[in-house]
Amino acid sequence: MREIINPFNQAVIAKLDDATPAAARAAVLAARQAFDSGEWPGWTGAQRAALLRRVADLLVSNKSDLARWETVDTGKTLVESEIDIDDVVSVFRYYADLAEQDHTRTVDAGPGVVSQVVYEPVGVCVLITPWNYPLLQASWKIAPALAAGNTMVVKPSEVTPLTTMKLVELIEQAGAPAGVVNLVLGAGPEVGPPLTGAPEVDLVSFTGGLATGQTIMRTAADTVKKIALELGGKNPNIVFADADFEAAVDHALTAVFLHAGQVCSAGTRLIVHADLHDTFVAELVRRAKTVKLGNGLAPDSRSGPLVSAEHRAKVERHVAQALAEGAKLVCGGRRPDAPELQAGFFYLPTIFDDCRRDMRIVQEETFGPILTVETFTTEDEAVELGNDTNYGLAGAVWTSDRSRARRVARRLRHGTIWINDFGPYLPQAEWGGFKRSGIGRELGPTGLAEYQETKHVYENTNPRAENWFA
Repeated sequence: MREIINPFNQAVIAKLDDATPAAARAAVLAARQAFDSGEWPGWTGAQRAALLRRVADLLVSNKSDLARWETVDTGKTLVESEIDIDDVVSVFRYYADLAEQDHTRTVDAGPGVVSQVVYEPVGVCVLITPWNYPLLQASWKIAPALAAGNTMVVKPSEVTPLTTMKLVELIEQAGAPAGVVNLVLGAGPEVGPPLTGAPEVDLVSFTGGLATGQTIMRTAADTVKKIALELGGKNPNIVFADADFEAAVDHALTAVFLHAGQVCSAGTRLIVHADLHDTFVAELVRRAKTVKLGNGLAPDSRSGPLVSAEHRAKVERHVAQALAEGAKLVCGGRRPDAPELQAGFFYLPTIFDDCRRDMRIVQEETFGPILTVETFTTEDEAVELGNDTNYGLAGAVWTSDRSRARRVARRLRHGTIWINDFGPYLPQAEWGGFKRSGIGRELGPTGLAEYQETKHVYENTNPRAENWFA
């Protein structure tokens, strides 16, 4: 029996039974049977689109409960959870629109030939989602997988499974046939291998840590599965001296301290022009010290706790390492003193100045409320610093010079670049990273293509003997 706790006060909010490896195996076989011989393969794109729209409508009608569950499960503020639900609805509606479109491509092969490229579902998909955005990340996988006509096994994080459980329930309520969407609960080391290693599985999509992603790649290689991986980032936020000061400061704070920094695309590396450094950092520190930590359900809270005691301990190790390396702590770096926060896994917004690119705090993903500050003097140096990471998920550039902004955006090796902004994404636009941030893309048309196989159908309309061996 696993206890699911509220990270604000460690109250037990649910008790769940973990699946056994045998149960995980049964879920895979159920998905395989539903794909191979169930009614689902006969559904048209229009029928799948209607299902996705019914799911979206059910999400809207259940928004209040879902947002509250997301908050007590993850610790994030209620307003963040409400925004997440709205985004999930948009994702399902976007892929509903794509599902009913005919994507067949006709190739001109000359007279007497009808040559078409068609797109078919991959088959059985294993979808493994993270703990920080459980419902949102689940939607990025489930919606396109359903739109393409796949069956699936969904494994949410064992830390924050509640809203994914409810989503699967809503999909069944919307009319998905039995076996199309299967849910497996439990820790990755126990139920992960029976899912990712199963020969009946055609694709594994995983969002989470680099080490686990590498393990999944190795496991998938045995059966040559398709894989899609989103493995985090160490994301630069580059601020030139001519940037809008107020907007840049405001977004720099949100970029790193939203959801207590537990965001794969968090702007944890501030790379600021030397001429702007002193005033910019001073203002960041002043505002960071005023961030209101508290219960995510409280209207005045601006940041909640970290997700668990284990994760807070990991963040504390990163801080200790930074101090040992000589980074200058200018803000935070400890747990808060407020009595009302002692039961939760809180950590103060933390800023390190005088950071160097060779420091582990600059290179390793901390996944906590930690900002590092580096300086530059030239455009080339800014780009070099921004690209000096093994990751490549996202980044931003702030400047009033549009030509420079576009030059820098082109040169940065990251999957998403924001100009004079930080954080927004669109269901219509692809999301994913370069380098060790992963393989493949979610969202956009490519997010659908990840769950499809491409088939060329070549029809000779006037066949005749060629007598090659006559």
